[in-house]
Amino acid sequence: MKYLAILGRNKTLSLAELESLYDKAQDLGGDCASFESADEVNIDRLGGCLKLARLIDEPIMKWLTKLPDGKIVIGVSDYSKRASGRTVGAEALKLKKILTRHGRSVRVVLGDGAVLSTATVLHNGLGRSTSGRKVELIRLDNKWYASCGVQDIDAYAKRDQARPARDAKVGMLPPKLAQILINLCGPLPEGARVLDPFCGTGVVLQEALLMGYRAYGTDVDERMIKYTQKNLEWLNKSDFTISVGDATKFVWEQPIDAVACETYLGPPLKTMPTEVELKEIQQEINPLLRNTLRNLVKQLKSDTPVVMAVPAWLRPDGEYLGLNLLDETDNLGYNVKKFVSGGRLLYHREGQVVAREIIVLRKK
Repeated sequence: MKYLAILGRNKTLSLAELESLYDKAQDLGGDCASFESADEVNIDRLGGCLKLARLIDEPIMKWLTKLPDGKIVIGVSDYSKRASGRTVGAEALKLKKILTRHGRSVRVVLGDGAVLSTATVLHNGLGRSTSGRKVELIRLDNKWYASCGVQDIDAYAKRDQARPARDAKVGMLPPKLAQILINLCGPLPEGARVLDPFCGTGVVLQEALLMGYRAYGTDVDERMIKYTQKNLEWLNKSDFTISVGDATKFVWEQPIDAVACETYLGPPLKTMPTEVELKEIQQEINPLLRNTLRNLVKQLKSDTPVVMAVPAWLRPDGEYLGLNLLDETDNLGYNVKKFVSGGRLLYHREGQVVAREIIVLRKK
């Protein structure tokens, strides 16, 4: 099946997620990408995808007349370069008139511009309809797509904010990013065991369990393990193992099918660090990550994926300075994954002092 994906804010990272999982993932420009999958794709497993749609491989009006009986609700978005609210409105009115002539009752949903926001799509029941009579039609150049999923922002917020044990002081990994970290490991068999050696409050483990994997977490802080226990029990999942352990020397149970984690990001910073301050922070973090990778490599099978979110710091020129860890990975026994999309995999808000840089490795 051919799919169109509308990518999230961190486009390069979203593209890398699709490239890791699916065949023929391709950047179409703007916010769009395409890919193919032999199996049906569930958008709830894709942290970097805002909308998902399938290619309509017949004339659009012929497709629309096949919708189930009853009132039809159509949302229209156009991601073509020259699209505007005016052109989309005219196209939507045209579709409505033709369907009305066919005896169908139609309501059209339009946005402020050429595309509908995810919130608007969710509010109007488009993209997640079980009746088949509510759909967002997405146009890209001369092709039409029918929505088959929209990111459930409410569900992400609920499982992020409603967890019983949270600690803002140790940072809060967004569930969407946790999903991306796991997906960057590539396709994993059902029931694969995902290790997070810096599990914190258990967000990566939570998402691994929801994706149908087994979860294995360790953390040097006993308090974090207690938080993780509470959070995973709240999730009503049982297929997990957690333990207090120092990632630089702990001996993990086998098997380990993939490693996905957010490492220590250094102290929280509201202002840009000076060169001296930054050097001190790097000197604290680099040995931790280096020794963790050395410990892991002895315990992983060849080709096991290791995906880590590590810190990068905003500099006066607006760029982010990361660790020099990638320069050492070859000597540490890992290959660095290269993506066709190119570019660094950074996750951050505009102006955020400490960003997350994602590195994707495989044991040699």
